Amino acid sequence: LLLAATPLMAAAQGYPDRPVRFVVPYPPGGGTDVIARIVQHKFATLLGQQIVIENRGGAGGSVGTEAVAKAAPDGYTVLFTLSSHTINPAIYPRLSYDTVKDFEPVGLVASLPQILVANPQFPANTVAEMTAIARSKPGLAFASVGNGSPGHLAGEMQALKSGVQLTHIPYKGGGPAVTDVMGGQVPTLWVSIPAAAQFVKTGKLKALAVSTGKRSALTPEIPTMKEAGLPEINNLAWMAVMAPASTPNDIVQRMNQEINTVLAMPEVKEKLYAQYMEPIGGSVQDLQNFMREELRVMTPVIKRTGLRID
Repeated sequence: LLLAATPLMAAAQGYPDRPVRFVVPYPPGGGTDVIARIVQHKFATLLGQQIVIENRGGAGGSVGTEAVAKAAPDGYTVLFTLSSHTINPAIYPRLSYDTVKDFEPVGLVASLPQILVANPQFPANTVAEMTAIARSKPGLAFASVGNGSPGHLAGEMQALKSGVQLTHIPYKGGGPAVTDVMGGQVPTLWVSIPAAAQFVKTGKLKALAVSTGKRSALTPEIPTMKEAGLPEINNLAWMAVMAPASTPNDIVQRMNQEINTVLAMPEVKEKLYAQYMEPIGGSVQDLQNFMREELRVMTPVIKRTGLRID
């Protein structure tokens, strides 16, 4: 065991002595890729090595995630991922990796609340009024950017906790979903804030709530689901860095330290806020606890939807 551990111990002492690869399990230009590139340069400066971003999309993020799970645990291949990390196990039952056991949590980077919006002509102006309508007319529709998305799950949680029947209408992206809600084809929509914020400001959509326990600093005027009487709903799209299991602890702690330093930089905060992302940071243990809670809460919600991709 000591002989086996020696190479990793030596690697940790000189870390990093070559470029570090950030695997983003989504295509270039998407939200996860954009956020990874915001932190890339500053993180590289602190580490003293180049950060190379590699986009490996496919199967809801599981293709790139699998590649990192199987990579050498030396700190040179890390995962920059989205909240799908704790959603996919319930959707893709045949994953070749374990989202907890096969990774070392490094640090939370940022979060993005979901927002419940409606067509301006929709008679409800609050979540309570929407619930009353759903009780009188079971099957009230809500749109999302797709099956298994944070918006989809926020709507399912709303139905579950409110005791009403809502019908999910999945779209292929935020743009088409927003367009149809503004046009009245679907009355309501759960979506990430950036996709709807400009239309709320211009009155083309009206906001009913955000999917968090506290108001977003970026949209403080919009009430929360907790204020609407549904404190159990705290649904966020989040981004985090993880390393393969057995990555030496001093490497993990070094990366965590530098991530927190980057997230505290005013210029980085400004760029994240421009994307409606709120910087988080925190310890390795914070991310580990957060992921376990996400799995505990989201898995039964996903099973309730019957969503499953074999």
